[in-house]
Amino acid sequence: MNQSGSRLSVSYAEVRSWHRPLTIMVAAMSALVVVASVGLFADGRELLQQSVWAKPLKFGASFVMYGATLAWLIPKLRRARRTMWIAGTVFAVAGLIDVGFIAVQAARGTFSHFNAGTDPFNQIGQQIFSTGVFGLFGASLIVAVMLLFQRVGDAALTWALRAGIGLAVLGMALASFITGWTSAAGRRTVEDAYGSPVPLVGGHGVGAPDGGGMPLTNWSTTGGDLRVPHFIGLHSVQVFVLTVLVLAALASRIGLLRHERVRAQLTGVVILAYSALFTITAWQALRGQSLIHPDAATWTALAATAVMTALLAALAVTAAHRDQPAHRDELAHGETTAPADHRPATTPS
Repeated sequence: MNQSGSRLSVSYAEVRSWHRPLTIMVAAMSALVVVASVGLFADGRELLQQSVWAKPLKFGASFVMYGATLAWLIPKLRRARRTMWIAGTVFAVAGLIDVGFIAVQAARGTFSHFNAGTDPFNQIGQQIFSTGVFGLFGASLIVAVMLLFQRVGDAALTWALRAGIGLAVLGMALASFITGWTSAAGRRTVEDAYGSPVPLVGGHGVGAPDGGGMPLTNWSTTGGDLRVPHFIGLHSVQVFVLTVLVLAALASRIGLLRHERVRAQLTGVVILAYSALFTITAWQALRGQSLIHPDAATWTALAATAVMTALLAALAVTAAHRDQPAHRDELAHGETTAPADHRPATTPS
């Protein structure tokens, strides 16, 4: 792994160096995932044909992945370290508050999102919940901007993190657009887990009301759903970093991948393809079309993305084959100068 330049191996000592508030948040979210998983089977209450614990489980798992990524990343950013620490802390606190509210509302057997109920706990909670959303978005945006001005590892990893956090911010922005897009349908009344009426203003769907969607995700099967591109964007950073890991692991067996530029180019191909998928699903949702019922235009866009991805990957591999003698010379030169190249890495930051 060190040969590839990605340096993505994780030890216990390194975990201890992660951003502490975010690490605490990840631990709390992990505990929520366990509790919500038990609740799926032990608690028969439902909201819109879904277990009351489905939403806490989804949010808990999502924050574990994204929060762990930020907890690992922020200590590696060498510029504006205090600002980065504050941004990470804001994200951790906002995440604990917002997901905590979701969990409490689930335990109460009622809705956390779009709930216009007049009981005092819900009204106060909705105000805090809305504030937390801005904290999550703002902290992620600051990290995304700072990544533009510094490297983390080799070129492949740096671009994976830049593009991943950037798409995550776009996914969050799209999520904040959900209420504004769908609230034009007006207020509707649904039942909570106890059969009591609850007024909802807004929703996740475009062209169809929430409820009766896909298993677990509850994404709409009859209309557009902006949660689809939101999810794809939010977790792009994990996909991109996993790509870097796979390419780094294959570098020991495939000579072409031992060169940093080749891995960076192939990572770029994955970033472009995934960004296209994000754009297509957002376009599909905004047209009121379900993810599982694409029309000819959506299929055409997906096919064009697949073709362009294959073409770009082929071009990168072909160019790598053509430049292989030069790559071997560079690698040989790098090996002879390795001690000098790695000397700065041993100095304390």
